[in-house]
Amino acid sequence: MIQHIRTAYNAAFTEEKYQAFLNEIYLETNHKVPFHIAETPVFVPKALSQQLFQACEELVDTLVRPDFKALSQETILPGQEVPGETAHSTFLVIDFGICQDADGHISPQLIEIQGFPSLFFYQDLCARAYRKHFDIPENLQHLFGGLTSDTYRERMRRIIVGNSKPENVVLLEVEPHKQNTQVDFWATQQALGIAVKCLSDLKVEGRDVYYLDENGRKVAVERIYNRVIFDELQKRTDLKREFFFENEYNIQWVGHPHWFARISKHTLPLFDSQFVPKSTYLSDLDGIPADLDSYVLKPLYSFSGQGVVIHPKASDIEAIPEAARKHFILQKKVSYAPVIETLDDPAKVEIRMMMVWEDGAPRPEVITNLVRLSKGEMVGVRYNMGRTWVGGGVGFFEI
Repeated sequence: MIQHIRTAYNAAFTEEKYQAFLNEIYLETNHKVPFHIAETPVFVPKALSQQLFQACEELVDTLVRPDFKALSQETILPGQEVPGETAHSTFLVIDFGICQDADGHISPQLIEIQGFPSLFFYQDLCARAYRKHFDIPENLQHLFGGLTSDTYRERMRRIIVGNSKPENVVLLEVEPHKQNTQVDFWATQQALGIAVKCLSDLKVEGRDVYYLDENGRKVAVERIYNRVIFDELQKRTDLKREFFFENEYNIQWVGHPHWFARISKHTLPLFDSQFVPKSTYLSDLDGIPADLDSYVLKPLYSFSGQGVVIHPKASDIEAIPEAARKHFILQKKVSYAPVIETLDDPAKVEIRMMMVWEDGAPRPEVITNLVRLSKGEMVGVRYNMGRTWVGGGVGFFEI
């Protein structure tokens, strides 16, 4: 979006450079990424950068309200209560579509918000690989607040590992070796020295939790960097395990599971900002809007776009029982702008602002970002099959 940088990048791009870039990521993680990595980063101009940071601060104003926990209490569904809830979320990620209004003005518009970690370590690795293999201007930044890659990793170490030894901290997932985003797990393991474990690997003795290392030695678990999503876990009735979230253990959560629900699509109607499309709980509707095609129907408790109805019909709403309507929202559609020039069709872009909220800090802080390019109707693999210059990447910001 910074025209002279975009023009120069596209002119200098070669497939050989791109393959060397991909190989760099493979060599760093010993893992071939299953998702498409974008052939280009995004160059974010200063005006848009300022809007994105302003939007984040306006949304955080709602999250730090004294009554926010009360407003979000109903998101903690029966059977999903987890002891040891923290005072606030440790992680926060906010997705903005870069959109265009009727007058042609470009601005970020909120798509989704989650009190859950994202690809914090892979994103830094990816940015460094772009810099190594392509000509990225030094004055553009993918890390914020004056962080360098070294101080960024040290800050993440302080948050995730804390005062524990790395071996006593686990990144927890359901079958991590089968997850599409597992490259971030291995990048995290490499950076911090912590173990990556499946839920079924955890053993329990009373309130103590441990895992067995490669020598069969019991290793105590003191802190859990949680990457398990309840939606996925509930479907895995076949998973044999001793560790259950609803039980009380001698562990600390880094990213307590409640915050995935509390800060989610459920939060969207609570925001009042020029950067937030109108969102309404389905249960609060007086009737079905006449311009229903101007909205998207979203279930509150889902992820990765599952269950989203892009072109809702009255019958879609009528099919939802009254008692379940509080678990859905109607969100005003926004128009993603095809602002990224590529070697063929222009691409649309979604920018994820990634934040951490350290213990004792009054507010979370944006420290890095993730971008996703799309040439389809939505951002996601199934909407971009067979396309190039799409997929995941990173933004380099003019600050």
